[in-house]
Amino acid sequence: MSGWWGPEMLLLAALLAPLAAAVLIPFLGSVPNLREAVTLLAAALLAVFVWSLLPHVLAGERPEWTLTQALPGIAIAFRVEPLGMLFALVAGSLWFVNSVYSIGYMRANNEPRQTSYYAFFAIAIAATIALAFAKNLLTLFIFYEALTLSTFPLVTHKRSPEAISGGRIYLSLLIGTSMVLLLPAIVWTGFLAGTLDFAAGGILAGKAGDGMLAVLLALYVFGIGKAALMPFHFWLPAAMVAPTPVSALLHAVAVVKAGVFAVLKVIVYVFGIGTLAESGAGEWLAWAAGFTVIAASLVALRQTNLKKRLAYSTVSQLSYVVLAAAILMPISAVGAAMHIAAHAVAKITLFFAAGSIYTASHKTEIGELDGIGWRMPWTMGAFGIGALAMIGVPPTAGFLGKWFMLQGGVATANWLAVAVIVVSTILNASYFLPIVWRAFLAEPADGDGKGGHKHGEAPFAVVAPLVFTAAMTLVLFFWPDVPFALAQLMLKG
Repeated sequence: MSGWWGPEMLLLAALLAPLAAAVLIPFLGSVPNLREAVTLLAAALLAVFVWSLLPHVLAGERPEWTLTQALPGIAIAFRVEPLGMLFALVAGSLWFVNSVYSIGYMRANNEPRQTSYYAFFAIAIAATIALAFAKNLLTLFIFYEALTLSTFPLVTHKRSPEAISGGRIYLSLLIGTSMVLLLPAIVWTGFLAGTLDFAAGGILAGKAGDGMLAVLLALYVFGIGKAALMPFHFWLPAAMVAPTPVSALLHAVAVVKAGVFAVLKVIVYVFGIGTLAESGAGEWLAWAAGFTVIAASLVALRQTNLKKRLAYSTVSQLSYVVLAAAILMPISAVGAAMHIAAHAVAKITLFFAAGSIYTASHKTEIGELDGIGWRMPWTMGAFGIGALAMIGVPPTAGFLGKWFMLQGGVATANWLAVAVIVVSTILNASYFLPIVWRAFLAEPADGDGKGGHKHGEAPFAVVAPLVFTAAMTLVLFFWPDVPFALAQLMLKG
């Protein structure tokens, strides 16, 4: 298929749709309905474009588009490969859902500066799609930085002292790690491999010794600060001062996902799973990821603020992706890719629920949630499904990724990885299930529960998206064909 409806044009359209919205939205601040209609239209078009690319990728096509030749032999260019396709499907689909939620949340809470909010959100999605489809390390780096810069105004949206402080931590840590660690790693890779293009099986085989590969891998893993691997994780809890739809963007749609996506892409397409397995250069990574999974879970147990508990849960859960990649088995890499999709729909459900609770009751602390499930059954029912997915209980999508990771760990006798997954699953249950128990089984202290009448559910535009994403965690368990097929194709390029 060629011409205007060919895959190359779909790729270009996917890149341009959110940018077009970002250009139009600032002119529509005085007409909120039109401003938000543009947001929804652009989000819907992006979803159509990325889903229209899927059949081409599954059929073996790899559409490309070059923006410009930045340096001799190095272009700012885009190529749709299976892992990038999976990430684009997640971001492209959830932008529409998050936009519906944002309309309900921002209006119900009378949030200020809504026009700039929607404009920067669109820019962030544009950067995310560009990062997903990056053909080489230079393009990935440019849009990785663009994503950081475009989300900074969203993190500091409230402009309170706490928001400004959180934004400074967010910006300094993410820019600092990328400039000091990631950029030198990319330059070093270019000198060693003679190319920055991603390739099936990697580009570093036979180009460096085991020790050099281990150091280079460390520069990438810690330089991609968005992956939130300890000790470069504290930007994420600091950013929880942002409005809840922004928290959902950070955790489920774009920022942290961009981090673990980039780590997985570098391991598969720059180093190569086979090269790392043979050299032993990646053995330390399982320890680093495993430590983050367990330590962040233990910190989450101590959090009494709902959003902060969810934040540390993300630090833990996304390190599963790094841990799975570190197992260096094809089946565990498939599990890592599938966990990106599963975590996205489950964690966005949890943050949507936190925002719904705040909108309806202005409650933010876990200790305030006794009996709230009787007043907000849709919200807390959806929260329960999202929590089960985070724990990894079937029939939720969170089970599948963990299962493949365990298979890879057992096949390679990586008992560290197996132990981390088992122990962290118990910890997940320890910090999620008490919230659900409080909501439905604890007696409310203030009459705001089964027999109370202080509030009900949040507005429909807030509740409907979280019910939808909760349903998707179940759908992805029973019909995981698309993420599974793309995860398998990822290993072939």
